[in-house]
Amino acid sequence: MKHFTLAITWAIIVLLLTCLPMESTVEKVPAFEGMDKLVHTGFFFVFAALLGFGYSSKHKTRTARWTTAFIIFVLAIAFAFLTELLQYFIFTYRSGDWWDIFADTVGTCMGLFAYLLLHRDFIKA
Repeated sequence: MKHFTLAITWAIIVLLLTCLPMESTVEKVPAFEGMDKLVHTGFFFVFAALLGFGYSSKHKTRTARWTTAFIIFVLAIAFAFLTELLQYFIFTYRSGDWWDIFADTVGTCMGLFAYLLLHRDFIKA
């Protein structure tokens, strides 16, 4: 569990940020049309990368595994659905959106790509 402390902490931060009312802070942050989707992508990129880092440090390996990538993908997408369902049903001052889930999926795939790329054994010639 100690290897996944960063990922769990990040998940709590993301959960809090996605469930807080944003009307009061929107005026303070300069925004553009796709700012929300970019933030969702970044949140889940970091989440997937931290899960990959936790797995690598737990097993002390530099080899990426496809089964681990699949588990990370499933966990991150389940977390994405959880945040959107909470926004839609419980925190009604926020809006649950399919495009947010899509942005979360893109961020997760980017994080998995980083995990697979950075945690592979290079054959030295």
